[in-house]
Amino acid sequence: MRTVTIDPQAHARDTASDTALDNPVWHSLVGPHAHLAEGADVGAGLARRYRSDISVFGALADPQDPQAWADLAALVGPGGEVLITGDDVPAPAGWSVGGGTGVQMLATDRVEADLDPELVVLGSADVDDMVDLVSRTKPGPFRSGTPLMGTYLGLRREGRLIALAGERMHPEGWTEISAVATDPDHRRQGLAARLVRSVVAGVRARGERAFLHAASENLGAIRVYRALGFEERRVMTFRGVRAPQG
Repeated sequence: MRTVTIDPQAHARDTASDTALDNPVWHSLVGPHAHLAEGADVGAGLARRYRSDISVFGALADPQDPQAWADLAALVGPGGEVLITGDDVPAPAGWSVGGGTGVQMLATDRVEADLDPELVVLGSADVDDMVDLVSRTKPGPFRSGTPLMGTYLGLRREGRLIALAGERMHPEGWTEISAVATDPDHRRQGLAARLVRSVVAGVRARGERAFLHAASENLGAIRVYRALGFEERRVMTFRGVRAPQG
């Protein structure tokens, strides 16, 4: 499998400001997305997950802490599954693990963010069309409640939703761009770039910084994001984990 190489000459960053991005799901679920979380009220103090209608993601406060894994097992139940991201720390005995790696990229000042007047904010009436487009283009995990995680923008032509992008993980001070999807019949028209620039504009308007993830083997997408002004920060693991049966 081909993978991307992180550029060691990437510009210097304030490491204190982006520490939360090492464990972005956890910092989202104990921060701005706490109202979308499961775990805080069921005794799972070191584990969280999004409501099942919203996202497949869950998180550990510290993947090296056995108690965090025990809390996650209690949260998902015997044989329960969740997608976690962060460092590739071995899971305890009894857990089934699968997945791959992704590249975490940050929007730099070189991203020319602007709100595209042709794009529209998508809402509850658009969910079926959003799910349909994502199911056909497969940009990443997406469920009917995913739009509750942030603002989603789309482009319609002759009434048909042909492209979308929006906001997913939300650690304090940061917003992840996600679900960048274009109908196969409308690709190579620069629609993804227009959507990403517009989402970045909305993120910056709140005084936050934008980031995103791309599969390590998706070199085409990584090239596009580099051209837009994103820089690689680190490689992340995305692991589907299944709790022991009992």
